[in-house]
Amino acid sequence: MIATRIGAALAAAWMLAVAAPVGAVEEDPAWAQVRQGSQGAPQVIGSYSNGCIAGAVQLPPEGPGYQIIRLSRNRNWGHPTLVATLADLGRRAAAAGLPPLLIADMGQPRGGPITDHAAHENGLDADIWLRLDLPLLARDQRETLKPEFITGAWTDYIPRGALSPQQAELIRLAATEPRVERIFIHPAIKRELCAMNWDDRSWLHNVRPWTGHNEHLHIRIGCPSGSPLCREQDPAPPGDGCGADLMSWFPMRAPVPKKGGKPYVPPPMPAACTAVLTAP
Repeated sequence: MIATRIGAALAAAWMLAVAAPVGAVEEDPAWAQVRQGSQGAPQVIGSYSNGCIAGAVQLPPEGPGYQIIRLSRNRNWGHPTLVATLADLGRRAAAAGLPPLLIADMGQPRGGPITDHAAHENGLDADIWLRLDLPLLARDQRETLKPEFITGAWTDYIPRGALSPQQAELIRLAATEPRVERIFIHPAIKRELCAMNWDDRSWLHNVRPWTGHNEHLHIRIGCPSGSPLCREQDPAPPGDGCGADLMSWFPMRAPVPKKGGKPYVPPPMPAACTAVLTAP
């Protein structure tokens, strides 16, 4: 039941702390084919990149201030605290005059390995596209939407005007949600945010640079109460993250695979996840 995942050595070293390493995850069909969450109280098991969730619930396909895209993927599942956080963010975004947020992948009904992500396994992660130009659409119209890239995957800069004030405000709103512990975003976008004038800069601490987030922001909440098997992420460094730790990302260079390098082999999933997968 353990998926085969390919990742760079850097991704392996940071697996708990990051959102999307260099390299993709191959989902395990056993987890991807389950269409419903398990019965019982919500329980988060394991880490963001190696875990599962019992008792997950779905975020409704649309609500005040948001709409879920690509519903056919069945990835709008998560812990009730994550669902409540996204619903609250949608209402705050609507009150701020933003168009409906495009919520993409959260997690699978019972978590576990999931294609295109190194995390999103234990019901505490969600992606929101930075695209803010659409009204509320019919569900079938959301299946074929394309993201708008703010910058290239390994570029050091953002073209002038590519990041709008509305997009910056969306990131700020997400980072100031009380239950949000991390926002992952492309390093060049983080640098752009750091250069802007903000009356309060404390929220920038929650916005962390990472590759693979040049067209969306990745929201992460912490381990909820009642989940003793949930593995916390390491705390972010102190400060607003606009100094040396951010600048260490530049110049950005795409990794060069080492000849003969061995693929990253993930650790076994937590033993408790076997029962989650097979539960009613």
